[in-house]
Amino acid sequence: MTWLFQFWRSSIGGKVIMAITGFLLFGFVIAHLLGNLQLLSGPDKINAYAKMLHDLGPLLWVARIGLLAIFVLHVATGIRLSRANKAARPVPYAREATLQATFASRSMVLTGLSLLAFIVYHLLHFTLGVTNPEHYARKAAGAGGHDVYAMVTTSFSNPAIVAAYVVFQVVLFFHLKHGIQSLAQTLGLSHRRFMAMIQKLSFLLAAVLAGGNAILALSVLFGIVKAAQ
Repeated sequence: MTWLFQFWRSSIGGKVIMAITGFLLFGFVIAHLLGNLQLLSGPDKINAYAKMLHDLGPLLWVARIGLLAIFVLHVATGIRLSRANKAARPVPYAREATLQATFASRSMVLTGLSLLAFIVYHLLHFTLGVTNPEHYARKAAGAGGHDVYAMVTTSFSNPAIVAAYVVFQVVLFFHLKHGIQSLAQTLGLSHRRFMAMIQKLSFLLAAVLAGGNAILALSVLFGIVKAAQ
């Protein structure tokens, strides 16, 4: 464990861990959106999907705890690298491009902490039923288990919840956009011949993922997806 901690403490090790954890979390964001898109197919589809996940039993909680640990490690490593960069360069660079890069790095730490807070609330809301126990207690008639369709549509019928959700999706967009570019740089793809393509690709992927989540919430609020009775 000592060598692993030393690897994490090193500059190269920190960047490698940021890349690996970021890639895993990026995959989760994709899978999460694909699962949530079943909301568009009606209550039976998404409730059956939720029950399938619930039937995994302890494996589901292993995955949840593992993902949360990966996220915490990602944020903690980002904070450590940011502090190390500041300590190594207490006087700002004179070049404008470097100043922009420093601002982007600070924004990544802030957006990462914001997303961590959002995930904690998300778990308390939909997974543990702490914030809205009356939604969590509802049962699905067809597939059995919790009525996820009712929980989601009831929540997103509230304009305040939707507004907060959309704001966090904007935060997710900026975090993903810069994170994808940072991953490409870690992989050695920061050559000028690739940068224009990487910037466009990072914008597109971040917009699709964050925008897809936001559109689902807005579709309930505006009645495109009907709220459960």
